[in-house]
Amino acid sequence: MKSSRLLSILLLLQTRGRMTAAELAEELEVSVRTVYRDAEALAAAGVPLYGDAGHSGGYQLLAGYRTRLTGLSTGEAEALFLTGMPGPAAELGLGRALSAAQLKLRAALPAELREQADRMRLRFHLDAPGWYAEHEETPYLAQVADAVWRGREIEVRYRRWKEPREVDRRLEPYGLVLKAGRWYLVAGVQGRGGAAEPRTYRVDQILSVRETARECLLPEGFELAEHWRRTQEEFHARLHPEEALVRLSPRGAARLTGAQARALAAGGAPDPERAGWTRAVLPIESHARAEEQFLALGAEAEVLSPPPLRARIRATLAAMTSRYA
Repeated sequence: MKSSRLLSILLLLQTRGRMTAAELAEELEVSVRTVYRDAEALAAAGVPLYGDAGHSGGYQLLAGYRTRLTGLSTGEAEALFLTGMPGPAAELGLGRALSAAQLKLRAALPAELREQADRMRLRFHLDAPGWYAEHEETPYLAQVADAVWRGREIEVRYRRWKEPREVDRRLEPYGLVLKAGRWYLVAGVQGRGGAAEPRTYRVDQILSVRETARECLLPEGFELAEHWRRTQEEFHARLHPEEALVRLSPRGAARLTGAQARALAAGGAPDPERAGWTRAVLPIESHARAEEQFLALGAEAEVLSPPPLRARIRATLAAMTSRYA
C-alpha cells in the first residue's frame, strides 16, 4: 500500500541518511519512477524532504527532523515482540536493555496493537537449542562481544579438535552469530599473504581472552549475514562431497533426513525393478559414514552404486551373517 511505502521511505531516510532514488527503489522493490512520485507526495504533505541532483545526490530529510513510531501494522507489532530472545540477550549482558526496549515499544503502541503484541508474547516462545544439546558455558562471551562492539583486536587461547589442541591466536573480531544455541565468533586472522582472512571460532572453546589496544575495522564490503550464509553453503558442500545410487522402500524413504531427504524429493523416481520402491542419487559424506547410514535402514534400502560402497556393505553383512550363524 502507498501509505505503508511512504512511511518506509521516511524511516529509511531517518535511519540511513541520504539515499538515492535507485537505492530506495531497490529497498522497497518498486520502480524509480514510483519513488519520484512518492517523494513528491511526501513534500506536498509538508515533510521536509529534499533531493539533490547529480552523481553524489539523493534524497534526505532536513537535519533534526524525526518521525514518531507510527504506522505499524498488526503483524509488524507482533513480529517485533516475537524477535525478543531474553536468553541470548542476557548472555550478551543486554537482558535489562531488551526488557526496557520492549516496555517502551509497548507503551508507544495503540491499544489494539498492544493487545495483539501481548497475545504474541504470551503464546509464542523462541528456544533456539535442540532437545539433546547440552548447554555450553561461554565465560568469555561478554568480553568477546565487547571487543566486537568496540572494534578491538583480541588475543585468545583456543581449544581446537586437532593437535596441538590448545593454540594462541590474535584475532580481529568481526561479529557474533548464534546458531542452534551455540555462539560463534567470525574474526579475521592473518593469512600467509598478510591480509586478514575471516574464520569461525566457537566461543565456548575460548580458554582465555585479552583485549589489545589495537583497533580493527571491518573489511570493505563485509556483511556478517552474507558471510555466514556463504560459509554455511560451503560447509554443506564439503559435508557431502560424494553420491550414491540407492533404491528405497516407502519406509526407508520416510526415514531419510536433511540433504538426503531433499535429494530424494527433488530427484527420486519409481524403481524399474521393484514396484513401490524409489530410486534416487543421494549425497553422502564418505563411504564409511554411508555404510553406517544405509545399514541402519536394514532391508528397507539397497545401495546400487558406487561399486566400492556396495562391496563394503556386502562384506559387513557377510561378517554379521557368519557371526550370527
